[in-house]
Amino acid sequence: VELTESGGGEVQTGGSLRLSCKASGDTEATYCMGWFRRAAGKEYEGVATIDSHGTTYADSVKDRFTISQDNAKNTLYLEMNELKPDDSAMYYCAADFSFSLCSRNIAAIEAADFGYWGQGTQVTVYS
Repeated sequence: VELTESGGGEVQTGGSLRLSCKASGDTEATYCMGWFRRAAGKEYEGVATIDSHGTTYADSVKDRFTISQDNAKNTLYLEMNELKPDDSAMYYCAADFSFSLCSRNIAAIEAADFGYWGQGTQVTVYS
């Protein structure tokens, strides 16, 4: 599975961005997909996950971010609204074949739990 993110950029506080992640390769077996972010000098943080049963969000982005996917286009999205400077980070798309991964609390999911990663797209929110 190959993942390619796009849509990052610079935006003012309160603004919006939509990230996209195009999946190619053996995507039919991909079950759990998610977005992670990593700010400079910090660890990876799970932002949101999605599978056929639903979605989960980190508390820090709940009610501001929306994860969705278009299976016909093999594309994962992250709609980000009301952006804050603390949201500035490299954002990564991730995927895995695990049936149970997305059912876990996102706070308990580590980056190493996902087997496939994109190269990342930078989001910078300035005040």
